[in-house]
Amino acid sequence: MKNKRTEERRAFLKQAGYASMGMMILPHLRRGVPPSDKVRIAHIGLNGMGTNHLNWFQALPEVEIAALCDVDELHLAKAKSTLLSLQPDAKPDTYSDFRSILERKDIDAITCATPDHWHAQIAIMAFEAGKDVYGEKPLSFNVREGQQMLKALNKHRRVFQLGTQIHAGDNYHRVAEILQSGVLGRIHTVRLWKTGEPPVLELTPGPVPSTLNWDFWSGPGPLRPYAPERCHLRYRYFLDYSGGIYQDFWCHIADIVWWSIQPKGLKSISSRGEKSAGAGDTPRWIEVDYAFEGLNLYWTSTPPPVKGAENRHIGAYFEGEKGNLICDYNTREIQIGGEYMNDLASVGQSIKRSPGHQQNFIDSVKSRQQPESNLAYVREMTLPMHLGLISWRLGRRLEWNPLKEKFKNDPEANRLLKRKYRKGYDW
Repeated sequence: MKNKRTEERRAFLKQAGYASMGMMILPHLRRGVPPSDKVRIAHIGLNGMGTNHLNWFQALPEVEIAALCDVDELHLAKAKSTLLSLQPDAKPDTYSDFRSILERKDIDAITCATPDHWHAQIAIMAFEAGKDVYGEKPLSFNVREGQQMLKALNKHRRVFQLGTQIHAGDNYHRVAEILQSGVLGRIHTVRLWKTGEPPVLELTPGPVPSTLNWDFWSGPGPLRPYAPERCHLRYRYFLDYSGGIYQDFWCHIADIVWWSIQPKGLKSISSRGEKSAGAGDTPRWIEVDYAFEGLNLYWTSTPPPVKGAENRHIGAYFEGEKGNLICDYNTREIQIGGEYMNDLASVGQSIKRSPGHQQNFIDSVKSRQQPESNLAYVREMTLPMHLGLISWRLGRRLEWNPLKEKFKNDPEANRLLKRKYRKGYDW
């Protein structure tokens, strides 16, 4: 018997006019947009990083901004004004419901910069509707969503790029080349950190602004009484929607680890920390110990006691058999045999440089080749973050089965790998 989610999605696609013809109605997307054609993009979620998406993509000559969407009328109006100031001849359509965008056959791809709890559902529905996706980080709200995203992407043969813009920079390319060269020997320990604490928030409940659809903003998450502190840029400090600073920054610095040494065989996760003060319930600080096959990885909210870490608010420290390397987004330092240096002439360039993170996505939409921060890669890199947050919430060490992607003998922890969507948004 078909489940409700499948039936409702099929009904949505039928209303959009392409159920009877499957995906054949979008053959140019299957093959790729011809090089001479512009990629028509719609932006969903226009505050914060959504504004950056708009600025980045409108500047690419191969892109046409076809539509804008936000559940807040003020954000929508501001985004349209911004676009028109940059492109006076632009004629974007505006929407408050992203499903109206997915119904359009003339839109090739979307960008998504909504709060975290909407990321996966929008991406999956976009894949089903024949759209490629540039999605803001983190990839998903939980582990199950990441699994479902990858399944949908493969089934519908779509393209996905996660918004890890730092991945495109030369520094990460060079760090990956040095670590992969073997000059530091086998890397046995990695230390990651991000400093900072969440703001102390006190809820001030009040009427929902007439310009905001609070029910739709809450979407698949629980519908709480409206308070401005729960909404827009501060949603990140509530577990209903996100996982705080830890979830926000994990992918940016863990990216260089998974790119460089590809940790495998996660065995256990052990977290400790303190809940933020005030109304927020994400970690004020969190420390996580990960045990992989042949590798120990540690996350802390303060710099580790190693040379060069004290002045970096975020960083990665790799300990090898022959030397160490410390880096952040834009800098690096290598230590071998008591000598410190910023580069190694003996290590040649082995990784092709990026044309730019957003350009890489547009190139991939046309070529049908997956981009740098593709979904299969970023899902594997993101998954340990979700597990660390589960260990913190339960306050205990957890054993992990990497093949089944389940905790061992722990039904309570396994229940936190997913959550049930709110009725009315369980499409």
